[in-house]
Amino acid sequence: MTSPLPSTMPATGRTIWILAGEASGDVLGARLMGELTRCDPGLRFVGVGGARMEAAGLRSEFPMRDLAVMGLVEVLPRLRFLSRRLDQAVAHIHTIRPDLIITIDSPGFTLRLLRRVAALSVPRVHYVAPQVWAWREHRVREFPGLWERMLCLLPFEPAFFARHGVEGRFVGHPVVQSGADQGDGAAFRARHGIAADAPVLVLMPGSRRSEAPRLLPVFGKVLHLLQSRCRGIVPVVPVAPVIADTIRKGVADWPVRPIIVTDLQDKHDAFAAAGAALTKSGTSTLELALAGVPMAVTYRVNPVTAAIARRLIRVPYVAMVNLLAGHRLVPELLQERCRADLLADTIMRLLTDGHSARMQKAGFRKVVAALHGPQGDPTAAAAGEILALLDAHPPGHK
Repeated sequence: MTSPLPSTMPATGRTIWILAGEASGDVLGARLMGELTRCDPGLRFVGVGGARMEAAGLRSEFPMRDLAVMGLVEVLPRLRFLSRRLDQAVAHIHTIRPDLIITIDSPGFTLRLLRRVAALSVPRVHYVAPQVWAWREHRVREFPGLWERMLCLLPFEPAFFARHGVEGRFVGHPVVQSGADQGDGAAFRARHGIAADAPVLVLMPGSRRSEAPRLLPVFGKVLHLLQSRCRGIVPVVPVAPVIADTIRKGVADWPVRPIIVTDLQDKHDAFAAAGAALTKSGTSTLELALAGVPMAVTYRVNPVTAAIARRLIRVPYVAMVNLLAGHRLVPELLQERCRADLLADTIMRLLTDGHSARMQKAGFRKVVAALHGPQGDPTAAAAGEILALLDAHPPGHK
């Protein structure tokens, strides 16, 4: 349980109100806070975040897990609760009167928040551009006036937004700094008692309570099929601590008890030990690409959500690695094709067909190269943009 916040902040130093709504944003936020603090040790951080941002010095107004909902239909039962959390966040900003506001990803919540606090004239930064290039492109018309600066993680985004009269600045994708490529596979095997020749399969069902329960039963069936075809297979499930209990319950009846990993270094060591991965779409595909783990991408949402999404999506691929590669580098088995038999066949090919694995790894190197920002260090570039904006609006400007 988070500790209550004071109604006012001390007069010295500058205060940044920062919000992340899900596990990937928590990682980005913690890394960004660390770089901002390195540049300006006097900064104070308040807002909403997870365990990693709290460890970096954030005092969270309410638990980040309250915001981690995915899907058009899935969010409906929680609309009233999310509305209350939005009111709470807005009231907190009005009370604190920070020197700058940073929102990270989670556009369904953060863009509403930015609109609600516009009247305060506090400079606003949105980190991770909304993926309207993939679907609902018309929403770009709503963006002018929502922020003073938008920071993009993907190299093609500034040109897309420029066509709509919206400025975006490419800073690079922080996944290249994540350390996902620095794991120690031998150490992971020794730590968990895994034989040197046992095949390790990484399973990534997602970090949201609304998405993981849809994939866990399918992953369990995949393991059941793989047991007889891939002797001694060891499943590993890296998860954010916020959803670890949900995952443990969801894997209780799996035919092979997986190793559940919540520590970041242990996760990267698991990547280094893995022969293949089965992952939901999203940032996890970029982490695995950086680590050089051959993968298949799958996803399943409410059928109504899927039907609506099919009418709105404007990109040929769902997996970020495929979008950046410009072709189907990794298999995508989505919705109706999210079937245990198809997934098991695909994973077996990755584990046994050296050519398929090598082709993916060669493509990953090109994808990762495109993620490096023009200034080299993505987090330092993002922090530089934020500090420049903060310095342009000194205390007393509000």
